[in-house]
Amino acid sequence: MTAHDAKGRYKSLGEIGLENFATYMMNRIMARYNARLRGRIRSMGLTTAKMRALAVLSVIDAPLVGELAVYSIIEKSTLSRALDALEADGLIVRSMDREDSRAIRISITPDGRRAFEEVWPDMLDSYEAMFAGIGDDERQAFLGTLKKMLKNTRVHDY
Repeated sequence: MTAHDAKGRYKSLGEIGLENFATYMMNRIMARYNARLRGRIRSMGLTTAKMRALAVLSVIDAPLVGELAVYSIIEKSTLSRALDALEADGLIVRSMDREDSRAIRISITPDGRRAFEEVWPDMLDSYEAMFAGIGDDERQAFLGTLKKMLKNTRVHDY
């Protein structure tokens, strides 16, 4: 069932099929994950971008704005608006980098940490639901593959 060209590549998406095209499947899974959380985070006054930023800030201490954009998978313009709103709500603070006064670091506040901790159980439930019926060995193999894929596509050092 492999329809490859002279370089060993598939000839068309139709020949691969959507369900066999990894990036399509990853996007569908993440859309469903985000949709499952959307109602919960909206009730807290959060958006997907705000939730992602708080999630990253809950585990990475005071990243630069660019690093936060990469880790949270948010375009800088969208992140900037999300950070403005998070700051206005007292959930994050911005500070100048000690070594480069032009660079801005972002830190989560105690209120921001509480907001994230409130949504975390829903995030974890959604995450676990994705892995229902998948054993630990298969999950670890999958995560190992994803890490290799991230390394293959990495643009940044982080």
